[in-house]
Amino acid sequence: MRVFCLLSDERAFRSGSPLIYTEILRRTGIQGAYVPFRVAPHQLGQAVQGIRVLNIAGANVTVPYKEAIMPFLDAFSEGANMIGAINTIVRHGDALKGYNTNAIGFMDALKDIGFEVAGKTAIVLGNGGMAKAVVFILNWLLADTIYIVGRNPEKTARIIKRIGGKPMSFDALEQQAPAADLVVNATSVSDPEESPEMAALAASLEVPGCRLMVDMNYGRRENFWEAWARRRQVGFMNGLPILAHQARRSFLLWTGIQIPTEEVRQVLDPSAWGAHLLS
Repeated sequence: MRVFCLLSDERAFRSGSPLIYTEILRRTGIQGAYVPFRVAPHQLGQAVQGIRVLNIAGANVTVPYKEAIMPFLDAFSEGANMIGAINTIVRHGDALKGYNTNAIGFMDALKDIGFEVAGKTAIVLGNGGMAKAVVFILNWLLADTIYIVGRNPEKTARIIKRIGGKPMSFDALEQQAPAADLVVNATSVSDPEESPEMAALAASLEVPGCRLMVDMNYGRRENFWEAWARRRQVGFMNGLPILAHQARRSFLLWTGIQIPTEEVRQVLDPSAWGAHLLS
């Protein structure tokens, strides 16, 4: 019996990961379970110790702990070390190693819809762990310019120093957004109830030349980023395809088993992926 888990706050129980991994375990014939755990911030180190003590085979980490969990791990992949955030923990004997499959999952999802990043301009909203992964892979894919829009100038500056990009405040974005081919919401809010302030910004935001809006979130009752894309006749994709791809990558790291992309995608409802993708 192999046990895998997800570490988060109360959002652990709203994640699509348990559904995906439970089905993957069934299809591969692995006797196992995938369990979401709600962890308080001050207990994060104890939760990592629990992975060791309970011999948990592997773990995912999602908001708000993708950066905070790193000091409790033993080693990191090269990509995770460069990004400065992890979403996957792999057991190597007694050691726990952090990986980042968010970045490559995002890349895979863009490839699916035929969006070429090279030479393009992108606006990334947020400066947390997910934003780091997005900026990293956009740089890797040779984006021409990446604007990082965050409320914490110090965090934005650290991302730029570590990975690259140009800083922009939300006030500056609202007053006059630069022309961009791609906008990525890497904050944790997409529903007006989560942030009326951000919903108001989305209502007035104009981005000349935008072809695609990607919201890294999913499962919202009302998504103001999707509404933004519809009003402006811009392609839209939410975070479910990205989740499917990163889950496939994490499972490979844990088990050495390569799951066909289509099998992972079949677990999720395609109608919930996004209203209108690029052709």
